[in-house]
Amino acid sequence: MSIMDRLSVPARRRVWRVSLGICALVVLLFGGLYGLWWLVDARTYQVAGDLVWRVETTDQVVALTFDDGPEPSRVESLLSLLRAADVQATFFVIGQSLAESPASGRRLVEGGHQLGNHSYTHERMIFRSGDFYAREIEDTDAQIRAAGYQGQIVFRPPFTKKLIGLPLYLARTNRISVTWDIEPDSDIATAGSAGQITNAVLESARPGSIILLHPWYDSRGETLRAIGPIVTGLRARGFRLVTIMQLLALRAK
Repeated sequence: MSIMDRLSVPARRRVWRVSLGICALVVLLFGGLYGLWWLVDARTYQVAGDLVWRVETTDQVVALTFDDGPEPSRVESLLSLLRAADVQATFFVIGQSLAESPASGRRLVEGGHQLGNHSYTHERMIFRSGDFYAREIEDTDAQIRAAGYQGQIVFRPPFTKKLIGLPLYLARTNRISVTWDIEPDSDIATAGSAGQITNAVLESARPGSIILLHPWYDSRGETLRAIGPIVTGLRARGFRLVTIMQLLALRAK
């Protein structure tokens, strides 16, 4: 005879109620942890403020954006590519890198490109203090202004990480968060080949898309080689390449 069989009916009912309660708590706990994980990494949602991952538009436009840097050794090669293609892009720069190479930032601005804020140290911006968020964002803004950029400064969180404190700070300071809907060089299936990176962009691009690439480092040589073919392929499909601010202007239409 089992232990349950030895119990009275009321006792068995109490055991079942306790067991069901424990199961419910476990489900709620794991559901909450999953929801928290999803919220931290979500590209299309944040708890406060304005987040844009793509713009709904019928215009055949896409925005080409670059994260990290600037790296002095890559500035001229990247600018030459964009100049030859007659493209103005948006660079989400790291404040510390900009402080270490202010001339690189000025070269980007002189090339007609938009600068966005990608934090000062590129650390994950979750479970931090309000002072940390303020320093990371405001110090980078200061470097962007020192580089000569005069337009509105939009923000992109490092690794897309955000939870509550960062979005609240962004909302209080009226900043727009910008993520993306196409990121081919962070996908292990495509990152190792310029041709595959190019094909991934061309297959996924649609009106209002935001394309993210990482061309600054030696390990990203295939990304750098893909930029020209990406631009050529997008234009052959009827797309016009714009900056993030030009893309955001279409939201009002």
